[in-house]
Amino acid sequence: MGTMPEGSSSPRTLAEALRTRDDEELAALLRARPDLLNPVPNDVTQLATRAGTRASVVRALERLDRFALQTAEALAVAPDPAPYKTLLALLSGDEGDPDVEAALPRALGVLRGQALVWGGDDRLRLVRTARELLAPSPSRPSPTGLGPTVAESTSGMSPGRLQDILAAAGLSTTHDPVSAVASLTSLFTDRRRMGALLDTAPTEALTVLDRLVWGPPYGEVTANPAPPVQWLRDHGMLLPASPRTVVLPREVALHLRGGRAHRVPEPVPPAVGPAASASLTQGRPQVVDSTAAGQAFTALSTVEDLLQDWHEGGPAVMRSGGLSVRDLKRTAAALDTGEQMAAFWIELAYAAGLLAADGEADERYAPTPAYDEWLTLPPAERWALLASAWLTATRTPGLIGGQDAKGRSLSALGPDLDRSAAAEVRRRVLDLLAVLPAGTAPDPETVLARLRWERPLRGGTGADANAARSAADGSVDLRSRVAAWTLTEAETLGVTGRGALSAHGRALLGPSGPSGTGPDAARTPGPDASRTTGAGPDPVALAAAALAPLLPEPLDHVLLQADLTAVAPGPLERPLAETLAVLADVESKGGATVYRFTPGSVRRALDAGRSASDLHTFLATHSRTPVPQPLSYLIDDVARRHGHLRIGAASAYVRCDDDAMLDEILADKRSQGLRLRRLAPTVIAAQADPGALLDGLRSMGYAPAAESAEGDVLITRAHARRTPPRTPPAPVPDGPPVPDPTLLGAAVKAIRAGDLAATVERKPAPEPSPNGSLPRSSSAETLATVQAAAMTGSAIWIGYVNAEGSASQRVIAPVRVEGGFVTAYDHTADEVRTYPLHRITGVAELADDSA
Repeated sequence: MGTMPEGSSSPRTLAEALRTRDDEELAALLRARPDLLNPVPNDVTQLATRAGTRASVVRALERLDRFALQTAEALAVAPDPAPYKTLLALLSGDEGDPDVEAALPRALGVLRGQALVWGGDDRLRLVRTARELLAPSPSRPSPTGLGPTVAESTSGMSPGRLQDILAAAGLSTTHDPVSAVASLTSLFTDRRRMGALLDTAPTEALTVLDRLVWGPPYGEVTANPAPPVQWLRDHGMLLPASPRTVVLPREVALHLRGGRAHRVPEPVPPAVGPAASASLTQGRPQVVDSTAAGQAFTALSTVEDLLQDWHEGGPAVMRSGGLSVRDLKRTAAALDTGEQMAAFWIELAYAAGLLAADGEADERYAPTPAYDEWLTLPPAERWALLASAWLTATRTPGLIGGQDAKGRSLSALGPDLDRSAAAEVRRRVLDLLAVLPAGTAPDPETVLARLRWERPLRGGTGADANAARSAADGSVDLRSRVAAWTLTEAETLGVTGRGALSAHGRALLGPSGPSGTGPDAARTPGPDASRTTGAGPDPVALAAAALAPLLPEPLDHVLLQADLTAVAPGPLERPLAETLAVLADVESKGGATVYRFTPGSVRRALDAGRSASDLHTFLATHSRTPVPQPLSYLIDDVARRHGHLRIGAASAYVRCDDDAMLDEILADKRSQGLRLRRLAPTVIAAQADPGALLDGLRSMGYAPAAESAEGDVLITRAHARRTPPRTPPAPVPDGPPVPDPTLLGAAVKAIRAGDLAATVERKPAPEPSPNGSLPRSSSAETLATVQAAAMTGSAIWIGYVNAEGSASQRVIAPVRVEGGFVTAYDHTADEVRTYPLHRITGVAELADDSA
């Protein structure tokens, strides 16, 4: 659209301006402002009305970039309508600005494309609602810092006071208030005369003007103001806003500013620059990819550790929802990380659908069945699913630990963590990183500055302060906070390495790479920015393919040490890792995992049904070093004592063929809490349940085994608790979704047809009825005309008599004609209907569009 007029003649209304647009331009408007499609407008007039509603305009303004918004703000303080040259002067000032001159056509095109500005270049108009939001008023200062005009400030002023001001300014007096205001306005907008008048002002008066010139333009005065202030009041450079308040008129402020509406116009988006440490990795993307792959592997291990910790049922769900602070601390200790990072991993598993509440009466968190399926995938695919869930999620872990609007604490897995802009911000941050050369880390401050330029109103200030603060949850700048969290989370997850976007991180953005790099692209990411179009390769598969060669291959062996430890020099194959996790305890993690064998861990393996010979064979098979003798002795010693004592349910009992051992147990003071008594030489009864009795005797150093009612040894295995099938949490959309091309095409066609039906001149019916109320045609003509309209997709005018005998005229667009019925879109009723052909009295073609 640029700087060209919208039509051959200047439109009188927004509806007329929209009517001159072609279908592609209307579709672009509906794509940029999808809220206008709910429901589809009946015609262009209804579309224009909806585009001017307050909620829709606020939403459109929030999605403008900095310079497009500055352009709208300048139009709000310009005369209505304003010529293009006037708007350019307000943005570039008296001295001009080449960057502003180059960027203004694009900004004006954005405003026109979103129906916020209409009219030709000679008569630019800001829609009324946008002007009300952006124009200055005492209750809502303008973002430009300008105040009301002379005409607005002197409204209601007495004619005598106006005459005094004219006289003090050296102007001809007049008793006509309109002429007086026009004369004063002419003085203040005349650079030469205004400069001469200011040359006569006291120095202190100029100091007062300097304090007000960039806003706010209001100041308080006493009943007897100082001489400099009195001089400014006498000459009309300060006009009364209330009994104790004066205001600097807009025309005076613009003269003092050199004609600029903004102190610092920002026509060019700030560039994303490299970090100071970027030189360490620049030109060496393989270093970045290797670092990121290491982080990705750690992320997989951490999520597995988290869900393994909750394998038999995790923490309880609080009554208000979410995880308690105590459970979060315990989980953080188990993962050997901080509480905020533990909350991130918990939320990531939840977003990926691997974790959920089980829905039982005693509701607890547990892994989902999808977790078991996820474990069977190759490591690269598991990571890609996690990263994809993180990229599109609207839940924001960084808010955990803070408070909501009502002062309630925000907990992990709790409600109120969704922020609709989070997915868009995450995607946009990665897009900006992808613009830099491979291996280059960005300066975080330049990333935040770019985001603030692209969406200045989403940070809590601007057109509608209440709406913007609501969008930002009362924070100073939620988008900047989410962006900072994104940079940290991307590094932790392995999307970036050493601050730079990795190869698999770029693949995660899709085959087309970033959504855009220029100002236009920066301006347009919408609520669907984090979603792919479905065409081409799947980004999840691309990311997994890029990461797979960088991950270490799983090992099938460990290194056994003489100090009863085993070292896994890398990731282990799953069967080996699962068995070793039962047989030994993890002592430390890092580049290599250290496992320690203890009597308790060996007994745990025996309880799980393994025999001593099984354990010896397992270790000999999977160790690259000989099995140390101390470890063999440990296994044999625990196995020899394992099951020597048998515990079953009476309340509970202990039986043993060695009555001397039972004597020893009864004599031990530590057994007093179990309340044991001898029933037979080989049987002791206890007033405790079998589980407590097992734990008590094990704490005393024995190795009892549980037995069934038949006397067989019970094999105890870890009980895997799973939730019923659960779907991952759905992201909360940031407003209506962007319509697909099919919906856009149908909506534009419906709007055009409805507009045609509302404004068309009808041809007279071929055989008009005596009263001329309904078109008349023969059955053959009716059928032929309707069939032709269905083939060409054109609309026709029909007369119709319903089953009750009521006659009506309708404009329909036939879709299908068969079986004596016509199915058509009825523009009058705004819906698809089916009409019996025998009830159509006649048809007539619509008049040709004169345009």
